[in-house]
Amino acid sequence: METVRWGIIGVGDVTEVKSGPAFQKAAGSQLVAVMRRTGAKAADYAARHGVPRWYDNADELIHDDEVDAVYVATPPDSHREYAIRVLEAGKPVYVEKPMARSASECIQMNDAAESAGLPLFVAYYRRAMPRFETVRRLLTEGAIGRLQAVTIRQLRPADPTDGDVLPWRLRPDVSGGGHFVDLGSHTLDLLDHLVGPIEHVTGHAKNRAGTGAAEDLVGAVLQFESGVVGTGLWCFDAGEELDEVQLVGSRGTLSFSVFDEQPLELRTNDGLQSIPAPYPDTVQQPLVQSVVDELLGRGMSPSTGVSALRTARVVDAILTDHRAAHGVTLG
Repeated sequence: METVRWGIIGVGDVTEVKSGPAFQKAAGSQLVAVMRRTGAKAADYAARHGVPRWYDNADELIHDDEVDAVYVATPPDSHREYAIRVLEAGKPVYVEKPMARSASECIQMNDAAESAGLPLFVAYYRRAMPRFETVRRLLTEGAIGRLQAVTIRQLRPADPTDGDVLPWRLRPDVSGGGHFVDLGSHTLDLLDHLVGPIEHVTGHAKNRAGTGAAEDLVGAVLQFESGVVGTGLWCFDAGEELDEVQLVGSRGTLSFSVFDEQPLELRTNDGLQSIPAPYPDTVQQPLVQSVVDELLGRGMSPSTGVSALRTARVVDAILTDHRAAHGVTLG
């Protein structure tokens, strides 16, 4: 195989700019089919993006002989179902993040991939972004000495629409939680990539704004296998917006934003160095390229079902008590 021909299940907002074009821009990749339950919307997406075929039935796309691999871009409550169906059809699958609503669902997906002898990739795309590869290189080069600790702070005001009809991202039955699951999982997965696996976590989650059952205030203490310790605070009903991860080393600190393009800040005895690290135009393209390269036998992708399961287990550990208190039961 010289080209991976992709189909997408669920062409919603995330596929318009962040991910969909990546399957057309990546070397050795083609986007040949899309599916959405509302056929008119699938047809519209296909026409606007120059995709040859569209479907309103997922099984028809999965079993299209000209589709080699499938990207599942639906809300998380259907990730397990669709991923397993793709794998059982003998095709690799790339699943939007979070991988599923719970670690239990992730395990079932990984089991299906193992049984099929096929790869399962997850769209934690920051693992492959040049911005964070720069962070990783600085750590490897010892720019801040021996890494000792990590602090995470993510604050944002409540969305004014959150109190109306709840979007699926704030419905635990669909997404697995709230903004912490949607956004916090990105940060935790990135730290798994940069620092290493988290071996122990304690956390507390609350719903302070009274909007639905999803968490909007989360605190956690992390211990990494490497011995590095960390703390995290996520508040989605705050009076200001802040997005900062600080890596504390024996000879300095390295601070960066996870969700915007602010320069990295390296602070040592030599002073403060500001390092530009912009996002690519299509944020998922570096990761999609790594997936395509692996499927074509010319590389390895850094984001798999195995790594995403580690992140799901950390999220579950933090939210267990909150989910139980609000009667949230996930598969």
